[in-house]
Amino acid sequence: MTPRRKISNTLALAVLGLLREQPMHPYEMAVTLRERHKDSSFKVNSGSLYDTVEALVRHGWIEPVETARAGRRPERTVYATTALGRSEFVGWIDELLRTPVAEYPKFMAAVSYLGALGPDGAAEALTERAGHLVRRIEETNAVLADTVGSGKVPRLFMIEVECALHAWEAELAWTRRTVAEIRDGSLFWPEVRRSEDGGWTWTRPTDEEGSIP
Repeated sequence: MTPRRKISNTLALAVLGLLREQPMHPYEMAVTLRERHKDSSFKVNSGSLYDTVEALVRHGWIEPVETARAGRRPERTVYATTALGRSEFVGWIDELLRTPVAEYPKFMAAVSYLGALGPDGAAEALTERAGHLVRRIEETNAVLADTVGSGKVPRLFMIEVECALHAWEAELAWTRRTVAEIRDGSLFWPEVRRSEDGGWTWTRPTDEEGSIP
């Protein structure tokens, strides 16, 4: 069994990845991540970034190498990876790619109780979600066209955006199909009620409703 890593926040991967290129201060890290659209893969804000940098220093994965000042701006500490940090980075990436883990997405939790909304409410909610997914997919395609498609950025550097795009397209297809099944009645919606023994029972479809014997 793989021992649990001292740092589990995936934002640390982004920091280590940037510092493999060159030493940087946290502000430069944040700007670079946003410029490369990595904020779609990592939750990037000043507080979480500085906390992550401090954790990486504490565990010896990165270290301060200089303090720089630009004009009247406050001094900024520049960091670089250590040999341990480089080793942990490669090992962590390898582990995450090889082994699927349960991530418990919020959408799956909501889908598990889709029945609570009733057919009309569920169809309406999923239809709205489909609209959001369409816009997200269109925006992401535009980003890929402007970066990879124009030759500004190698495809490998945006490969996680491509992966996310495929996931959203698959989710959109499922969402649209489920809405269609709700509206044409092929997704049966049982009537649930409390049984005498304290459990739950539901009405089963009649032959006219297309039940399975």
